[in-house]
Amino acid sequence: MDFQEKIKRWLEDCGALLTGHFLLTSGLHSDKYVEKFRLLEQPELVSATCAEVVKRFEGERIDAVLGLAVGGIVLAYEVARQIGCRYMFAETENGQRVLRRGFEINPNEKILLVEDVVTTGGSVKVTLDLALSKGAEIVGVAVLIDRGEKPLQLPVRTEVLLRLPLQTFQPESCPLCLQGIPIERRGSKR
Repeated sequence: MDFQEKIKRWLEDCGALLTGHFLLTSGLHSDKYVEKFRLLEQPELVSATCAEVVKRFEGERIDAVLGLAVGGIVLAYEVARQIGCRYMFAETENGQRVLRRGFEINPNEKILLVEDVVTTGGSVKVTLDLALSKGAEIVGVAVLIDRGEKPLQLPVRTEVLLRLPLQTFQPESCPLCLQGIPIERRGSKR
């Protein structure tokens, strides 16, 4: 069984794949949702998942791992622990992606970005821009799940552990909204 099949089975076994009407962080709507925290609450699964990320970037010099708040925090920490390097995370403040809590990226530092679930990749792109603006050298991006209808496209090496394309809808043309199905905001901040 390849790693994509393993992680999909883990998600199914821990009840992380949900059906309903969901507002995603991207602003899009979907009839499916990945509640990644059902996986992230299982330390042995987090460790195994992060070991796959470490394996994929084996041989690369990585000075620090940068996660995206909130779900990417757990994954980035464990990847950094397994590599034996520094860890930090970026978060949103006043609509901007920032480093807070004393985290700093040093010029020419080799950074691996780690994110949990992407749909459009917007948060990853903004965080890439932040790291590059601080003078980082991006080793790559590791993503737990790419749930976008189209594969994630970034200008740097990108390793996606599971491609799980799920249908999304623009809010103004969402068939679930037209049917009057109540929307859930789960992990979304909107």
